[in-house]
Amino acid sequence: MEIIGYAAAVLIGVSLGLIGGGGSILTVPVLVYLFGIDAFQATEYSLFVVGISSLVGSVSYFKKRLVNFKMALVFGVPSVISIFLTRIYLLPLLPEEVLRIQHFTITRNVFLLLIFAVLMILASYKMIRKNTSDHETDRNNALLAAGQGSIVGILTGLVGAGGGFMIIPALVNLLKIPMKIAIGTSLVIISLNSLIGFFSSLNHMEIDWKLLISITVIAVAGIIIGSQLSKKIDGKKLKPAFGWFILVMGIYIITKEIFL
Repeated sequence: MEIIGYAAAVLIGVSLGLIGGGGSILTVPVLVYLFGIDAFQATEYSLFVVGISSLVGSVSYFKKRLVNFKMALVFGVPSVISIFLTRIYLLPLLPEEVLRIQHFTITRNVFLLLIFAVLMILASYKMIRKNTSDHETDRNNALLAAGQGSIVGILTGLVGAGGGFMIIPALVNLLKIPMKIAIGTSLVIISLNSLIGFFSSLNHMEIDWKLLISITVIAVAGIIIGSQLSKKIDGKKLKPAFGWFILVMGIYIITKEIFL
């Protein structure tokens, strides 16, 4: 299964490099189902894999001046604060057994995976649907983007997702940033969020650095491939297909964790 896991790690990187998001939503399921890592620990590993991959991917966009650092701060600062608070104070409060109804029990690991599955379904909807909104950029929209940054921070801190599926629509629709710049800016925000989330709770668990670095190197190779492909392929055309894949994965996780 590890061979399939490494292949999936390439896909994570390609998605991040090509469409600026989506790949991170695959990281935790890949770590849990293909590498056999505990779901709670997988959220920590995911932050590192996604953070380093996004950081490497953002370099090519930075060189092309396709990163809006002002908007990265508008979105990123509230997000970072939320991540820090979530990883330090909220996540440790989750009990090993979240819910028990007669013979049906939801453990902390299952709870995190179910949250992740719901996020995958939401992400798939945003990728599949056609974007027809056309908002003006104003202070209220900037405030909305900052608020959405806080939500992304909570989700990133809780389940280890980079949140690109929420960041890019906010940058494009609320702040009217062109898609290419939105992708580069999204990668900067994701890398900042993920790495701060990882290092803020690093002392709370043991890390298999050999495995983590090997997965990260493969994902980085994928994001380099994705960045090169973005020069020839319009990422917007691939988003619906990737969205359907994410939808199937989300439904699979819910079915497996509850009914199987």
